[in-house]
Amino acid sequence: MENPSSNSMEPQTPFDPNSNMNPKTPSKTNLIPGFNSYHPSPSRSIYSDRFIPSRTSSNFALFGLPLSPKSSNTEDSNNGYTSLLRTALFGPDSGNVVNPVTPEKGVRGNGRNLKRPNCNIFRYKTETRQRLDSLLPCEFDDQMRGVSTSPVKVPRKVPKSPYKVLDAPALQDDFYLNLVDWSSQNVLAVGLGSSVYLWHASNGKVVKLCDLENDDNVTSVGWAQRGTHLAVGTSNGKVQLWDASHGKMTRTMEGHRLRVGALSWSSSQLSSGSRDKSILQRDIRAQDDYVSKLSGHKSEVCGLKWSPDSRELASGGNDNRLFVWNNHSTQPILKYCEHTAAVKAIAWSPHLHGLLASGGGTADRCIRFWNTTTNTHLSCMDTGSQVCNLVWSKNANELVSTHGYSQNQIILWRYPTMTKVATLTGHTYRVLYLAISPDGQMIVTGAGDETLRFWNVFPSPKSQNTESEIGASSLGRTQIR
Repeated sequence: MENPSSNSMEPQTPFDPNSNMNPKTPSKTNLIPGFNSYHPSPSRSIYSDRFIPSRTSSNFALFGLPLSPKSSNTEDSNNGYTSLLRTALFGPDSGNVVNPVTPEKGVRGNGRNLKRPNCNIFRYKTETRQRLDSLLPCEFDDQMRGVSTSPVKVPRKVPKSPYKVLDAPALQDDFYLNLVDWSSQNVLAVGLGSSVYLWHASNGKVVKLCDLENDDNVTSVGWAQRGTHLAVGTSNGKVQLWDASHGKMTRTMEGHRLRVGALSWSSSQLSSGSRDKSILQRDIRAQDDYVSKLSGHKSEVCGLKWSPDSRELASGGNDNRLFVWNNHSTQPILKYCEHTAAVKAIAWSPHLHGLLASGGGTADRCIRFWNTTTNTHLSCMDTGSQVCNLVWSKNANELVSTHGYSQNQIILWRYPTMTKVATLTGHTYRVLYLAISPDGQMIVTGAGDETLRFWNVFPSPKSQNTESEIGASSLGRTQIR
């Protein structure tokens, strides 16, 4: 190792570990094992393994680099910057603070003539908290720092494309039917012509549940709340009850004269709406095909939904009417006649008791909100196209609507402002069918283009961090039969 340049160089005497009694040898004390500490004589030059350059004795004239004294302009610039920095850090009233003087800048001597600051820099002030940008040496205007200091909420990104597409041959293009439903056991039921198929979302397995006989067609499907039994409405006016876990039909219930286009479950009670304008209440535990008959609609019943508390049943018909029923009357307790087209889209809010949403057909195109507790019409939203289905999010105050003529789009709304979160397109026919996954994050839509499309639209529950069972193995396009 090269020694640093110096005017006087003196070689270092080697250290002899056996010369402890030599008075010229510095004494050592082992403070920490492996480390030696001693105090050398002040008259000796110290050499170590650290190279710390010193230019106090260098002769820069030999290199043609004379040291120029500091100009007054440099000192003025330094003083100005120091003043600006002091003002930014300690406020505008800190001008009387004097810079602390180092021994090099003060009067040399025994220290008695050194200057002292006139005041304490860290003095108390009334306002102790300052904005972060106020501590910067330069000023920031409102445009640079932003008008609002609150954290900006990043909007949720909704994928614009479906994560899976299923081909569904013979899926009917009929506004008054309900041919798709998603069970609590994560199984999708689809009515295709005279057959019912089950698609298991966890593994993508497709199973044919049944084939109807005598030129009968499937007109509606509906899962029981536990997800083990499936009700199938037929074009002949019958309702079949199937045990999906064993693939067996348990019973057939009659009572309607025409096709059954709407089904809705409430515990062990099953409601069916028909083209014969009636609604039949069925108790699957009883031997009778139905226990009561609800009359009021003047045309086909195409929409049917029980409230989350199972106290009220909402029905919509081709007579442009929306009725609300309870368990104790065969006549509607509430009648809403504001829609100007068929009411198929019906959805109860899971977040607010008595909040009901309904959508009208091509001549109406509106989504209306009702408070059935106070019998109040809350609001109306013109969507610009036929409203085919509605479903509320289980995890957020949002809802999805599917549409037909003329845009065939899917819209995600934020309630109650009814601002559009996302608009999804891809179907080439009316989006007539809609169902929501059991975890409340995914929806499936069906259309007359004979496809089922799966979308990730709703946020996950705050209390859950687990991913949905529908994973990467379900991606792609396959056929449901």
